[in-house]
Amino acid sequence: MWLNKLMDETVYFKSSILPKKPIIVVLSFLLFLIMSACGAILKTEITLTSAKMAKSVDEQLMPVAVTNIFPSGTSKVYCWFSWKNAKKNITLAARWTFVTDDIDILDSSFTIQRKAGTGSVSISMPESKTLPSGEYRVDLLLGKRILRSLAFSVR
Repeated sequence: MWLNKLMDETVYFKSSILPKKPIIVVLSFLLFLIMSACGAILKTEITLTSAKMAKSVDEQLMPVAVTNIFPSGTSKVYCWFSWKNAKKNITLAARWTFVTDDIDILDSSFTIQRKAGTGSVSISMPESKTLPSGEYRVDLLLGKRILRSLAFSVR
């Protein structure tokens, strides 16, 4: 009998003391928390504004001979990029992949020290060697997140 009375009180408590409007407020608050968490997760520490493959870069770190197709006999390839809104001393990485044979060629990390600017990363073969013909990709990463992925080929 005391259990029935407790259950009645519990039901009364749930239905009478909590009006429907606070439920909407609570649901709205939960939605706000979820959206805020998503915003914090998606908030970027750097924005890549452009990225291009090139045969070289000039002294102002601008791309020269922009292309995605490099001729057979190529020994060095550049990935040029520009950025804005970077946190100070943020570390990015470049992951170079030979897609044709699904081989990770090189992972290299580098530090961005300015809020905005341009830069490049490159891959080069040892003297008298050339990149094998085939399809390639370079991924620019922040941690494990790919910021930009560029495909190129050597033919």
